[in-house]
Amino acid sequence: MKERLEGLRIEALAELEQVQNPQTLNDLRVKYLGKKGALTEILRGMGGLSAEERPIIGQVANDVRAAIEAVIEQKQETFQQEETNNRLRAETIDVTLPGKALPTGSVHPLNKVAQEIEDVFIGLGYSIAEGPEVETDYYNFEALNLPKNHPARDMQDSFYITDDILMRTHTSPVQVRTMKESKGAPIKVICPGKVYRRDDDDATHSFQFNQIEGLVIGRNIRMSDLKGTLLQFVQQMFGEQAQIRLRPSFFPFTEPSAEVDVTCVQCGGNGCRMCKQTGWLEILGCGMVHPRVLEMGGYDPEEVSGFAFGMGVERIALLKYGIDDIRHFYTNDLRFLGQFARM
Repeated sequence: MKERLEGLRIEALAELEQVQNPQTLNDLRVKYLGKKGALTEILRGMGGLSAEERPIIGQVANDVRAAIEAVIEQKQETFQQEETNNRLRAETIDVTLPGKALPTGSVHPLNKVAQEIEDVFIGLGYSIAEGPEVETDYYNFEALNLPKNHPARDMQDSFYITDDILMRTHTSPVQVRTMKESKGAPIKVICPGKVYRRDDDDATHSFQFNQIEGLVIGRNIRMSDLKGTLLQFVQQMFGEQAQIRLRPSFFPFTEPSAEVDVTCVQCGGNGCRMCKQTGWLEILGCGMVHPRVLEMGGYDPEEVSGFAFGMGVERIALLKYGIDDIRHFYTNDLRFLGQFARM
């Protein structure tokens, strides 16, 4: 039996030496050391040994088991270390490699133009005033010289929530609120924000758009101040060669009122298809603040005067970038928006 155990040791160690993977190693462990393994099979014959032989054979069997288990343990550690090394190699990150280029967004063209407009007027000493988009009829119409049933209300078809509450149709209510809060002090503000009108969407109209209005109130404010301010604005937005002209118009909250044209940004005033051969493009409306509006805002029209103007951000953006359809700003076409990432 001793010879059989020694032979088993030699055979097992030889096979274990050739093992290349954990599965084969486990199979050999079961083959030699399992409950039905070769070593157990030999030890079943110890019942026929004498009392003197049993301790000796038992010691030999333990030595054989220990030798086989030692090799198996060593192999297991080797395989585990190889597995760890392979995983580490697979997870290794070369920090010297350049990073992946991720797509980046850009400022929306309307926000970009609005910021440029704000920067121009902030540079001229204006501050920014804001107000609610859901307004009362009083601030949106009545305080702007548009009493109920006034025919000029038809110029701005409105989204009414109740008989007295509506979505603001312009940012002029912010001007009224500013006048009341200023309590007779001079004012020099611009009022940017979204406005809402019941227009059908087409190339030049939308039911929701962005507007920026300006208001200046103080002593000895004249129409010439308004014209100089708008000329400065236009030249900073469209270039020093740009010029403006004022055409008489009507707005209930200003008197006198005017529409402002700018020299065509495409032909420079020479006449082209864009300006219908006139050399001019309409850009905004303006005028001197109506005395009634000054009174309702808490000012004495005998002591102070003021001017106001209002422009659509979309209109400025259309002219500045030569875009022919306002709907491009809202359809979220990345091919369109991506052009502004480089500007």
